[in-house]
Amino acid sequence: MKRILTLVVASLLVLAFAVMASAADVRQQLTQQSTIAQAVDRGVLKVGFSTFVPWAMKDKQGEFIGFEVDVAKRLAADLGLEVQFVPTKWSGIIPALLTGKFDVIIGGMSVKPDRNLSVNFTVPYDYAGMAIMAHKEKAAGFNSIEAFDKADVVVVARIGTTAASVAKKYFPAAQIRLFDDEAQAVQELLNGRAHAMVSSAPLPAFTVFENSDKLFLPVEGTFTREPVAFAVRKGDIDTLNVFNNWIRMVDAEGWFKERQHYWFQTKDWESRIK
Repeated sequence: MKRILTLVVASLLVLAFAVMASAADVRQQLTQQSTIAQAVDRGVLKVGFSTFVPWAMKDKQGEFIGFEVDVAKRLAADLGLEVQFVPTKWSGIIPALLTGKFDVIIGGMSVKPDRNLSVNFTVPYDYAGMAIMAHKEKAAGFNSIEAFDKADVVVVARIGTTAASVAKKYFPAAQIRLFDDEAQAVQELLNGRAHAMVSSAPLPAFTVFENSDKLFLPVEGTFTREPVAFAVRKGDIDTLNVFNNWIRMVDAEGWFKERQHYWFQTKDWESRIK
């Protein structure tokens, strides 16, 4: 009986060690296959984004600058990596991430349940808000969000963005027209072919400041608030852990607030692009 018991215990120990070894192998394999491990191997972090002023844009020398550019550069530098920017149309940015064209989306992407079905989000590193600007003649007398929810009102936004979904939610009765490029939507408004445009702050305020003869802000500030995070491919726990801890560390330093102030509350950077 003792011999049988000894054999059973020995067998269980062998099985336990085998399971532990197998689990360790799986963990090691997952770590080696993680996006962050591959980026470290190549020495380059590939960042997907789309141009939004002042999140990401080109300066006079053709180099990318902006809040998101600063974030991506700081992240890569802290990881000891070079950064490679991969500009991508917003409407196709998640599919591009999933097919491996870049490692991470750092592009002012707000956390949404439908997006979360396709990608994993880090903890927030910023919070975005939607603002509205309107054409002085076409929207004369409009001084509330509700005033734009009418069948004869045209509201424009950029396709695939939070602004587009917010426009549809807040103005279900209005005509919503979407454009691939934010500049096209702005031009549509300036030309008087739309009553208003919904976009992430501070673009509406900046645009109205530059075109005060044609545009105005019917509502001051923002009327929504959404968390903004990095997006990575599903199942990549190692990469998510690295990014989350980096965001917490940098946030504790106050660095995000410093860069947000520069890009969103001043126009000190404007001379770099004009």
